[in-house]
Amino acid sequence: MKFYLEASFRLSGDATMAEAAISDFFGKAAGILQKGAPEGQGAKITEWKLDGSRINLSIESDRFVRAHDALLRLRRPLSEILGKQYRIGVRGLDISKFEIEVESDRNIEHKIPYVRDIKYENGRLHLSLDVGPGGALGQSEIENRIPDRIVSLLEDKLQSSYGGKTEHWELLWESEPREPKFQRDPTEEMVKQGWIKHGSSRGQWIYGPEATHVFRTFEQIVLEEIIRPLGYLEMIFPKLDTWDVWKKSGHAKGVYPEIYFVCPPKTRDPAFWEEVMDYYKVTHEVPLELVKEKIDVPIGGMCYAQCPTFWGFLQGMTLPNSELPITVFDRSGTSHRYESGGIHGIERVDEFHRIEIVWLGTKEQVLEQAEKLKGCYKHIFEDILELRWRTAWVTPWFMAQEGKTGLAEMSGAGTVDYEAVLPYNGNWIEFQNLSVNGEKYPKGFTVKAQSGDALWSGCSGVGLERWASAFLSQKGLDPANWPAEFKKRFGEMPKGIRFL
Repeated sequence: MKFYLEASFRLSGDATMAEAAISDFFGKAAGILQKGAPEGQGAKITEWKLDGSRINLSIESDRFVRAHDALLRLRRPLSEILGKQYRIGVRGLDISKFEIEVESDRNIEHKIPYVRDIKYENGRLHLSLDVGPGGALGQSEIENRIPDRIVSLLEDKLQSSYGGKTEHWELLWESEPREPKFQRDPTEEMVKQGWIKHGSSRGQWIYGPEATHVFRTFEQIVLEEIIRPLGYLEMIFPKLDTWDVWKKSGHAKGVYPEIYFVCPPKTRDPAFWEEVMDYYKVTHEVPLELVKEKIDVPIGGMCYAQCPTFWGFLQGMTLPNSELPITVFDRSGTSHRYESGGIHGIERVDEFHRIEIVWLGTKEQVLEQAEKLKGCYKHIFEDILELRWRTAWVTPWFMAQEGKTGLAEMSGAGTVDYEAVLPYNGNWIEFQNLSVNGEKYPKGFTVKAQSGDALWSGCSGVGLERWASAFLSQKGLDPANWPAEFKKRFGEMPKGIRFL
């Protein structure tokens, strides 16, 4: 990796009288520009010129001391020399050219922020950054490490195919085989029997009394077997995630293709919207193109992962040691993900219902709580639902984004997926997960412990649609084929809505 930078220091006055001192400084700058790099590596000044109140210079470097870092390293000692001896200050810096060269076996065709042009020649990518008059990358961006993030993004794209890295998957445990009581798609059967109907939006269902009672029975099992025994407290998390929340949680790195965006109106003044309302009154059609002109930019999106908004309750706070671990759950609303072409039945939907379980404390407390939850899930899936199921250790979303996929890299953090077989097609479906997220959320939302120990957290989402898909695909819709423990909790089948 190579960097080439042309820049200039803006001075508070003409520095002609200081030219000898400046020359001496640059002549001895190798120590500054190569500090921390292997011998013979680092950055070097290839050319410089004093032009009145401006010092123009060119810097070449490798990855060990990047050219923009070298420029920032020079600023302070140069300021001290000019200030003490000549009463001249360094007012700022300008970037006139910035190029990055990287070895690669392929081209990058996706646009990268702050990159004006990308060329691929002889196994190398040549990036020209958007600088100069009217350019996007200047002093502020240099100081905020934008070039480093460009390099990280570039390396990420070169190491993975578009859409993300391959997820690590490793089988942990599998239940004994159980003979299925059913061999058909449960969604199709529920539609036939009038348990569910498509909603007006894609990937959305309306659940009738029968299906809803199945969901409520799952909820009751979770309350009786997990929430109450482990002492979880109920909270209500917001179901609109703002950009600020997603930046702190890490979702802002890649959530965009899967979220439903939320845009507020530019104003609620009826006069501003009168032409929209009048158009509908005349045509009985909503003028969507006109509506697009009258809504503001997205403020975020509909609930995607459920737990990130909880952290606003703790943001910036210090927790007493006596309060740890904190254990809470939320079941107050729907979650939404745009599944593109992947929607299928009730098992892969855009609108779904979950109970979100969240806990935080010391590393030891979080790992202990995770083991307790695993024990509860095993009891439910084995003794109450009697499923054919298995567990696997997988790479959680945030580690995949950071390029970590192996078990050795997780140090206790990671995700366990629970999968159940679907007899009608032989596929396995993830119907439950449990994640130990390490310090990810406490650090992102600046939550600290009184003791000063690092805080960890975990979360586990109980997806009611996924539980129903796993259970009904194996047991069917006839309660006569359901396990005794589940039937006892389910009680009487409610009378559904019938039509002529």
